[in-house]
Amino acid sequence: MITMKKSIKIDRYNKKILATLHLRADLTNIQLAEIVNLSPSACFQRVKILKEAGYFRTFGADINLEQICEHVFAYVEFTLEDNSYHVRRKFLAVIETIPEFMDCMQLSGDVDYISFCCFADIKALNDICDKLSANETFEIKRLKTRIVLERSKFFLGFPLKQLKWRDEMKLEGDEDIEGDDGGK
Repeated sequence: MITMKKSIKIDRYNKKILATLHLRADLTNIQLAEIVNLSPSACFQRVKILKEAGYFRTFGADINLEQICEHVFAYVEFTLEDNSYHVRRKFLAVIETIPEFMDCMQLSGDVDYISFCCFADIKALNDICDKLSANETFEIKRLKTRIVLERSKFFLGFPLKQLKWRDEMKLEGDEDIEGDDGGK
C-alpha cells in the first residue's frame, strides 16, 4: 500500500495532469505539457511532485491479453472462519504471494473478500483454490469461483469527471506545497 508522503494542493493543473496521465501514461512530457497548458519544465516538476507524494501508484500498459496468450479470468469469493485482524492479515499475506490474484477487495455482507484473477487455465485456477481451501492455517470457511465467460466492458480508467475531487490532501506534520502559476 502506498501512503501519501506530502500534502499537495490539487489545483486545476494537477487535476488535468492526473486525469490525463491516468488514461494516457505513454505521453511524453512535452505532449503532456501541451495538453495541460504548462511549460515543459513546470509540467515535469508537477509530475515529479505528484509521483513523490504518492498520487501515482504505477505506470503501465493495457495489453491485449487475448492476442498474446490463452487465459481464464475469474472472480474468487472468500469467506473467512473469523473476521479478526489476525486472520485477515494472514489471509491477505498469502494472497499477496500469488500473482494470478490481481487484486483483492474486502467487502461488506456475507463474503469477506473478492479477487479478480487470471490463470493459464481452469485446472490452474482449481489447483490454487484447492490448496488455499485445504490449508487450515488460512482459515477459509468458503471459497467460490466465478469464471468470466465474456468480458463485455474493459476497465478504461476511473470516471474522474463524475467523482468529487478533494481540494487538498492534508496529513499531520506536512506542509502544503502550493502549485506554481504554470510557468507559461
